[in-house]
Amino acid sequence: MLEELFNLVKGTATDSVINNPDVPNEQNNEVVAEATNTVASGLRNMVAGGGLQNIISMFTGSGQQGGDKSSLLSNPIVNMMIGHFAGKLTSKYNIGGNQANNVASSLIPDVISNLINKTNDPNNSTFSLEGLLNSITGGKTAEVVQEQQAGGNSGFNFQDLIGQFTGGGGQTGGGGGLMDIVSKLAGGAQNQQQSNGSGGLMDLIKGFIK
Repeated sequence: MLEELFNLVKGTATDSVINNPDVPNEQNNEVVAEATNTVASGLRNMVAGGGLQNIISMFTGSGQQGGDKSSLLSNPIVNMMIGHFAGKLTSKYNIGGNQANNVASSLIPDVISNLINKTNDPNNSTFSLEGLLNSITGGKTAEVVQEQQAGGNSGFNFQDLIGQFTGGGGQTGGGGGLMDIVSKLAGGAQNQQQSNGSGGLMDLIKGFIK
């Protein structure tokens, strides 16, 4: 999923990075990798902090509006990513403060919007919210679904899990309640933080640069 995210960011960055004279051409791929790292680690950190519901709300709520960019700009998760990415552009790539803010404020919401649209597209098998969460929690999403099924809720699937958060689902079965699920996914994300912190994640992403 990380390589697919990198390619999505690269495809989204044409105007804000690749054709932007404020970003030196030799830094284009590095900046795209940094943006990918910002989005992936930002989502992972949110899950690790118990904010799974906020992510599900952003993807299911904004997705119904086509990932509306103006609403994303008022989303605290997206604003956190914009600030982090702008700071990296300034400190690591010596891009001026105003230019860095312009790049970040353009690219990050566009990436999140495209990501939301792709995960909500039933014809797109490359991206799914389930796959994204599974990737940033080290497989915990699939584990939770399996536990629910093993606990007597045999028909349970990821859409049922989303329903728990959006008010459209019934009670979970023998695998535990909603807070147990949040805790398990948070624990998985925390383990991922420890095993490949932002530096390790960035190294993985740089491996996708061709």
